[in-house]
Amino acid sequence: MVTSAQPQTPPQYLPDENSSHGAHGPIRSATDEYTGKKRKLIYPPAPQPSPVPVVDNHAHLDFRDGLVQPTPTEVMDAAASVNVVGAIQVATDLASAQYTIKAIEDEPRLRGALAIHPNDTVKLAADGTLDQAIDTIRELAAHPAVVCIGETGLDYYRTEGDANWEIQKYAFKRHIEMAVELGLALQIHDREAHDDVIATLLSMDRLPEHVVFHSYSGDEHMAAILNEHGWYASFSGVVTFKNNDSARRAAQVMRPELLLVETDSPFLTPHPHRGRPNAPYLVPHTLYQLAETRQQSVEDLGSVIFQNTERVYGKFEID
Repeated sequence: MVTSAQPQTPPQYLPDENSSHGAHGPIRSATDEYTGKKRKLIYPPAPQPSPVPVVDNHAHLDFRDGLVQPTPTEVMDAAASVNVVGAIQVATDLASAQYTIKAIEDEPRLRGALAIHPNDTVKLAADGTLDQAIDTIRELAAHPAVVCIGETGLDYYRTEGDANWEIQKYAFKRHIEMAVELGLALQIHDREAHDDVIATLLSMDRLPEHVVFHSYSGDEHMAAILNEHGWYASFSGVVTFKNNDSARRAAQVMRPELLLVETDSPFLTPHPHRGRPNAPYLVPHTLYQLAETRQQSVEDLGSVIFQNTERVYGKFEID
């Protein structure tokens, strides 16, 4: 009897004597933020490869999780083994922006997105350095491999209070203006702030050609608003979670030409590995779920999503 090989964790994510155990950036907590339980810090086995090329729309490679921290090239080598041919490395502050510039220079399969995260805008405003930080992002975003301003937006979950939300809105508008000025896409962080995010976008005189709601968290009614305005919904591993029927209904509603897919790694690891470390090589799990949800073949939906990705960010090389 012939049996198929058991899926294996990519070697780049297996700790050994040559692994990089030192962190050059932030470290994801070993405790689950929702349950308070200790997380299993071993990277999951690789999923079935995507039958068509796919790009991870949103990843944070500067965050360490698990027991190793692969280099950008090691990350993309592991991703390539399952036909993930590119990724958008996303900055959230000045330190990760500098990391992103080096990563996109070292690894041609990566593209960059730069911004000050909405929660960080409040911290910077408190010490009077917010405008200076946004100006620095603007300077760095002139790099030819930076294709996006993000993640920017509003977060009412971690930062409370009208005064703080006004700071976030101010910074959000400045990022939108920056994306328009530079002709770049915009990636939005929207957490428990749907109405105000949409109101802010609609208040602007001009918007970038491509507006992306990263790790889409709205319902099907909000999806209809995105459809109306031609804004993209990028789905992360949350669409695979068993209790998230709302995300799957939204995925059904979205126009196919406005769909993207991401990991938001090292966070939001897709089912069946929820809570474990995440990385771009795991994005096929989400692509397979989207295809099942929309009752499309992975080949057909994946091809459309890849076309969408290249429309937003430019071409990616395919071996």
